[in-house]
Amino acid sequence: MKIFTALTLAALIFTGCSSESGSETSEPRTNDRLTFVNYRDIRDLNPHLYAGEMYAQEILFERLVVLTADGYAPSLAESWEISEDGLVYTFKIREGVTFHDGEKLDAFAVEKNFDALIENKARHTWLEMMRLLVSAEALDENTFQITMEAPYYPMLTELAVTRPFAIMSPAAMKDGSTKDGVEAYIGTGPYKLDSYVTDEYAIFTAYEDYWGGAPAIKEIYVKVIPDNQTRILALENGEIDLIYGKNMLDADAINKYSSSDRFEVALSEPTSTRHILLNTQNEILQDINVRMAIQHATNKEAISQGIFYGLEKPADALYSPTVPYCNVPLTAYDFNMDKAEEYLEAGGWILEGDTRVKEGRALELTLRYNSDSVTEKSIAEYLQSEYRKIGISLSILGEEEQSYRDNMKSGAFDLVFNISWGMPYDPQSSLAAMLERVYGDYEAQLGIEAKPEIDKAIHHILTSVDEAERQELYNFVLRELHYSACYLPLTYESNKALYVKELKNVGFTQSQYEVPFEKMNF
Repeated sequence: MKIFTALTLAALIFTGCSSESGSETSEPRTNDRLTFVNYRDIRDLNPHLYAGEMYAQEILFERLVVLTADGYAPSLAESWEISEDGLVYTFKIREGVTFHDGEKLDAFAVEKNFDALIENKARHTWLEMMRLLVSAEALDENTFQITMEAPYYPMLTELAVTRPFAIMSPAAMKDGSTKDGVEAYIGTGPYKLDSYVTDEYAIFTAYEDYWGGAPAIKEIYVKVIPDNQTRILALENGEIDLIYGKNMLDADAINKYSSSDRFEVALSEPTSTRHILLNTQNEILQDINVRMAIQHATNKEAISQGIFYGLEKPADALYSPTVPYCNVPLTAYDFNMDKAEEYLEAGGWILEGDTRVKEGRALELTLRYNSDSVTEKSIAEYLQSEYRKIGISLSILGEEEQSYRDNMKSGAFDLVFNISWGMPYDPQSSLAAMLERVYGDYEAQLGIEAKPEIDKAIHHILTSVDEAERQELYNFVLRELHYSACYLPLTYESNKALYVKELKNVGFTQSQYEVPFEKMNF
């Protein structure tokens, strides 16, 4: 992905500059250690489940294939063949690979991982691949074969993402199973987990026998620092070398350091879409006129400039046109308060005092946000003020992350912040997840008349072998979702990095969840 340097950012976006406080570390930086920071603990790194920090799972575990800017590339499988009917995938397993515990990787070890996944299949049915899977077996020591019930075009993409198809040492499983936990986090990746203290730090050391060659940086020391400003202070004081991740840095930090002599700033191309879900089952939001009014009453340019300094561009659709299959001609909802009021009037919502009313019911809605997100709170407060101007009473409610997620999944919301899954999960995996109660999409869409046709088209997308037909189906789905107005796109997010100038080869991959430590060096 293209990386924009601090100089480019300064030239294109920012006016003026700030100088940073703090003093440089007196210790010369070497490849012996890179000090990284994360806002929370590594948590459970079981590669077949979903609780662990993905940057850590990425450097510990590998998959059969990887996704690069140029397409699919070999990883633990050095090559593969796909049958003409698209049902059978045969992988040649790379020879000479060992797990961190010294155990040999072969096709039988891969089979044991798939057996563990299939045992817990219900947990993974958000991936259409698991629904269509017929068998996964080792034909011999070096050959692994997957057979599908129907062709499935995102197959290699889903095998390439961080989880759940990562391969771990069978010796670290619990009686051949992973659904109830594992004995240790043992993979084949460029780093192995050395030690950790919950909520304090984790240490990863280079795997010297890594099949791809031992990485240059020999130790990654990860500090846990939940607070944004404390992380920045640690960087300034020389306590850490790298802050990385779209949620790890706010726009103020990027702005401050864009012209720094000591630090570099990097931004990726758009990775995901920040948006708000409108629950079409809600009695008020069932009215398309209210949903249309909200679309036109939202000043995305003001959010982009006022909160993100222009770093996150206004989003006209659920997915950026740069996402595969998503360059679909759609008419954007322009910011127009007069038009918003016209829609409310057409829906019979009459202004009484400060709030509109229809048949005795006030136009009162609640917007839920993650209380850990300062950004979401800022946007919520702004929208509350703006919508008040046209007679919409918007309450805002911050919730702890798990409660916020649970309420979204169950449909217990009027409006709620959400983010598209990002590359490489968009659009196919995030659309497939709309078919079930994975996040809030399913519940939000239930009031759309075309919901059955949308679901049918998504199913067809995933199994179509005709590229032109697949694009037409995507066009239909994206048009229906856009003009139903149940998604309020706000901005396109980018991945971010802030790091000491001595650190080289800091970049971005096809997944926003990876941190490519193995490419970095001082």
